[in-house]
Amino acid sequence: MINKPNGSGLGRVLKATECSRKGFVAAWRFEAAFRQEAVLAMLLLPLSFWLAQSAQHWALLVSVLLLVLIVELLNSAIETLTDRVSLERHELSGRAKDLGSAAVTLSLTVVAVVWGVALWQKFG
Repeated sequence: MINKPNGSGLGRVLKATECSRKGFVAAWRFEAAFRQEAVLAMLLLPLSFWLAQSAQHWALLVSVLLLVLIVELLNSAIETLTDRVSLERHELSGRAKDLGSAAVTLSLTVVAVVWGVALWQKFG
């Protein structure tokens, strides 16, 4: 059995929770896009209660907002690691960052589609 540095059981869960907290703090502090998307999610969350037609519909509306934040966190991790490796311009580094950005764009498109359909159903 391999001895993992973060331990096991409850100790590992507590350490993972602390790492997650640090990640959220870093994203808020250093990533303008994350802050913008988090504010958007906070503004839309109360609207989701009014817009949702069922509990499942509400879960979908909120889940797509969380999806954007998840993808943005992963994109920020890619960008941070790429910059850690080298700040020098390189085709592959640029491609990695562009791919992450494309993923964020697709996640925002999912929000637009899901929320757009919900608004259309409410007012259409």
